[in-house]
Amino acid sequence: MSVAHDRSVLKVDENAVMVLLVDDQAMIGEAVRRSLADQENIDFHFCSDPHEAVTQAMQIRPTVILQDLVMPGVDGLTLVSQYRANPATCDIPIIVLSTKDDPGVKSAAFSAGANDYLVKLPDAIELIARIRYHSRSYLTLLQRDEAYRALRESQQHLMDTNLMLQRLMNADGLTGLSNRRHFDEFLAMEWLRAQREQTQISLLFIDVDSFKAYNDELGHLAGDDLLCQVANSLRENCTRPADMAARYGGDEFVMLLPNTPAAGARVVAEKIREAMLARRITHSYPSHGSIMTLSLGGATLVPLPGESPQLLIQLADQGLYCAKNQGRNRVKTLERPVPPA
Repeated sequence: MSVAHDRSVLKVDENAVMVLLVDDQAMIGEAVRRSLADQENIDFHFCSDPHEAVTQAMQIRPTVILQDLVMPGVDGLTLVSQYRANPATCDIPIIVLSTKDDPGVKSAAFSAGANDYLVKLPDAIELIARIRYHSRSYLTLLQRDEAYRALRESQQHLMDTNLMLQRLMNADGLTGLSNRRHFDEFLAMEWLRAQREQTQISLLFIDVDSFKAYNDELGHLAGDDLLCQVANSLRENCTRPADMAARYGGDEFVMLLPNTPAAGARVVAEKIREAMLARRITHSYPSHGSIMTLSLGGATLVPLPGESPQLLIQLADQGLYCAKNQGRNRVKTLERPVPPA
């Protein structure tokens, strides 16, 4: 019975043996074949050309290689080294067969990578016992390696699933931006960092002008599409890995810009406002123009000891309130002077 020794197969028969004998003498091949002929679960292959030995081993994938030590044109120890250098055969057990019971030759064989050494031809009982022992050890190794690979794949799959769940938990279901809960956690973390390092942190509040009227006139599906368009405008301008765009609630969005001065925050805010204008989403309220617009409020602080991130939120909200009161479709930023070094 033949077994395909592929590391993608976990369940293998530990009793199944595949032997490859490499020997230039046909009589030795026949003698070994007869010794194994009545053995259950042992499949025998004979290679008389040592130059084809590695290729045959790669094709057959034996569980044990019986390797003659002295052959014309090829040194048996060189072949052992070649098996060990090949990824497809590097772990297959090798039993060296030699006519010499010489400690020096034995030592050289083991140094080259042989697993065992027998003076040929050994007693059939001993030969079979050693073949089965080394084959079983090899198949156990395959099972262990495959089990480890399967475990790592399972762990990676679990990590990927957890990451996906985490992203779903952190994302707003409509726009795909971060949700309010994730934003609050991120703001708290970045606020502490800015407080510790005494760096500037900026926050933008973004509100859709005349959203309620637009939603009432065209319906919730159109309103949802509009919010997604706003989210895209934020996403296009949230280019640094440290920045975060989030849906704060309803038609209100935020963007947190760590380590960003007021001037930089204002540039980002103007880009967002202009990106929304470029989408040219129309509405029927002439008093506010015919294109849907955004009002943005910004705030920049260097957090002082004991201050809460709510201070930044309140300041950005004040900026948004000023932008709305001054006619909408504009940016209004507020900041506190940077304390002297």
